[in-house]
Amino acid sequence: MEERRLKLSVLDQSPINKNKTASEALSETTRLAELTDRLGYTRFWVSEHHNAESLAGTSPEILIAHLANHTQNIRVGSGGIMLPNHSALKMSENFRLLEALYPNRIDMGIGRAPGTDRLTASLLNPSNRFDEQDFIQQLYHLDNFFHDADKKDTIYSKVKAYPSISTVPHRWLLTSSGESGMIAAHFGMALSYAQFINPHLGADVIQAYRKNFKPSEDLKTPQANVAIFAFCNEDEEVVRKQQALMDYRFIQLERGGGLAPVVYEDIKHMPYSEFELQRIKINRARTIFATPEIMKEKLIGLAEDYGVDEIMLVTYAERFEDRLHSYEILADMFQLGH
Repeated sequence: MEERRLKLSVLDQSPINKNKTASEALSETTRLAELTDRLGYTRFWVSEHHNAESLAGTSPEILIAHLANHTQNIRVGSGGIMLPNHSALKMSENFRLLEALYPNRIDMGIGRAPGTDRLTASLLNPSNRFDEQDFIQQLYHLDNFFHDADKKDTIYSKVKAYPSISTVPHRWLLTSSGESGMIAAHFGMALSYAQFINPHLGADVIQAYRKNFKPSEDLKTPQANVAIFAFCNEDEEVVRKQQALMDYRFIQLERGGGLAPVVYEDIKHMPYSEFELQRIKINRARTIFATPEIMKEKLIGLAEDYGVDEIMLVTYAERFEDRLHSYEILADMFQLGH
């Protein structure tokens, strides 16, 4: 794959670093969107998480409006809207309104997981049965609402999602397993594979998605990308420290302690069990943390393995300046603005 044809995008989770506030985290997300817009990144997605003290992104549909207003060219969207938490009609209205405000710039990335624990999910939507068929029905609702379906003797002849507009948000299904890949193929939706969650199935999932893809009114040919935790810096010591922080972040989650913000000084002497050391090795397949030349080689290799022309980067760093700089290095490396 020619490196200049590789598109790069951003998935940002609005992390609240140690000694920072949620407002500061959201301001950093805004600055990052402005920077990556100028640098030539393809899209900027924000996530939906709940009951997570270290992540400020609870309402992507609100944040998308703010970020689209602060950028000019980059596509802005959700990575994703966790649809079982919501009414399909309300999300249709929200994203139609966003699309009306920013035509042909809005992506609606859709996830099936709740983005939180089961108790919180049950409070977000008390009728959530965590059932795959319910999720599929919601996707049917979205499709009909977005296209102003007027099927006789159905709810769509009586209920419309307004405002009525001539364009449709670009819908993506997010997946870390094969099931949602097949659902995306059935609906003729784009697919984003979360390598940063599950590093083992992606190439097979995308291959099966392409094989089974059914063209839709909005997407005639299959479209896929892959998302991964990534960090780049010229200084090997900076890369090593950020990798150590990410290693600890995964272990934090696996220990069931949530994601309390930490800095390198807090964890540099952290003791790990033999089992946790093995888990660290396994979890590193979810990340690419490297100096520029190694990073370039690994990203090109990842794109070739998956057969995609777009990689979505999720970047954490102790210092916000290092987070920005990582995106600058990669934009220059892949000549995004040219």
